[in-house]
Amino acid sequence: MTLVGKVAVITGAARGIGRACAERFLQDGAKVVIADIDGAGLAKTASEIGRRDDVRAVEADVTKRGDVDRLVATAAEAFGRLDIMVNNAGIARKQDFLDVTEHDFDDVIGVNLKGAFFGVQAAARQMIAQGGGGVIINMSSINAILANPSIATYAISKGGMNQLTTIASVALAPHRIRVVGVGPGTILTEMVASTIFSSPEARHVALSRTPLGRCGEPSEVAAVTAFLAGDDASYITGQTIYPDGGRLVLNYTVPVT
Repeated sequence: MTLVGKVAVITGAARGIGRACAERFLQDGAKVVIADIDGAGLAKTASEIGRRDDVRAVEADVTKRGDVDRLVATAAEAFGRLDIMVNNAGIARKQDFLDVTEHDFDDVIGVNLKGAFFGVQAAARQMIAQGGGGVIINMSSINAILANPSIATYAISKGGMNQLTTIASVALAPHRIRVVGVGPGTILTEMVASTIFSSPEARHVALSRTPLGRCGEPSEVAAVTAFLAGDDASYITGQTIYPDGGRLVLNYTVPVT
């Protein structure tokens, strides 16, 4: 129970990594405000993961500053404070680089990067108003570093998110607010199924570049996120940690059986 007494906001929490983070934070003793643009999925998750006293669910569009501010206000009103912000909401589109339209670009950058920026700002303002201290976690990706043209807008947004993490960590350090990132590899989520694992051949390629030879589970990413949110990570800021099965350090292709 390493997060007892802490209050967290988690965006994109109706499913996948966001839901897994909410479940882990509750397990570790935190109270959570979960948010998603999918109101029905969010309500279902809220009813399944915790007690009424520990969870609040807010339907929200992170591309709108007012919605993000409302999430933070909900945490403060319901639980008295905000200690942890997890900017997890994200979308990906698989398409040829030359086929990306202005609308495609704006949609992905809006959710993945602008939404995270609004989340950092809103959380930091609340944390400072409380007297300082707190943790902001941005959900990045190995694709922030790797060059994958088929998901160009997603990769570009996550590259920007890594820089957001470093800049915010310096800007907010005087307020004792740590800003860190988590960059998952290939994790078994619905988004991965529709993009990275769009065919047996695509699955084979992804696994051939993962030394551990398997995909990760959302719970494994949640465990890293919970560690970074806790006091054991008190001297870590400005860094992005990559639970990726060894993908980033690989300089060859491993056989897949």
